[in-house]
Amino acid sequence: MNKTIEKLLSHHSVRKFTEKKLTTEQIHTLVKSAQAASTSSYIQAYTILGIKDIEKKKRLSELAGNQPYVINNGHFFVFCADLYRHEIIGENEDGDVIDSLESTEKFMVAVIDAALAAQNTVVAAESMGLGICYIGGIRNNLEAVSDLLELPDRVIPLFGLAVGYPEEETGVKPRLPLHHIYQEDRYNSDPGRIMSDLEEYNKTVSSYYEARTNGKRNDRWTSQMAAMLSNKKRMYMKDYVEKKKFNKK
Repeated sequence: MNKTIEKLLSHHSVRKFTEKKLTTEQIHTLVKSAQAASTSSYIQAYTILGIKDIEKKKRLSELAGNQPYVINNGHFFVFCADLYRHEIIGENEDGDVIDSLESTEKFMVAVIDAALAAQNTVVAAESMGLGICYIGGIRNNLEAVSDLLELPDRVIPLFGLAVGYPEEETGVKPRLPLHHIYQEDRYNSDPGRIMSDLEEYNKTVSSYYEARTNGKRNDRWTSQMAAMLSNKKRMYMKDYVEKKKFNKK
């Protein structure tokens, strides 16, 4: 097993960073690594915002559920799906691009492009000895986030990424069994088989939490998922996405 794979398999979120800031060179290296990710049809439909203004970081923390590591980190990125520049391209190149920009397909392309770029950033950061934490909480109130960051139509903030020098490490959470994720030639949709696999996984997850909390928690993964999915969250998203001129067709 090479060092790249070892680093990938040891991935875990970091939620406590030292006060040390990333240098401009480090930030640019991470962004260049993001740009090296695959992009559908060379469209490069994303923008990465680096947030240095402490008041903006404080506000983003509030909007994300008062997560302190949005403020306290080496650098904070916001990854956005971005088709605004492509609208400008259409206007300047006399292209009839609006129907395409407002299609479900291009919405998916922009989201996927941003996610691929972000994961490249994560791999690069961890290879540099840095830690990361994705911040999906900025989607709690995207209208306020968009206003704060002065985002035009056709730009949607998808998630934040806190990067920095770890002060506190956590263990690697056990993932679903490989045979549950990787299937060949056909999808096995047998509910009995699925739940049988998941009960075994529940035991693994419960053991992980018991060890991590000295017996204070023994959560089952399936009960976690059922509770989380029963709690309707961010149900405004469809209207917001369409308001920003994405996914209208």
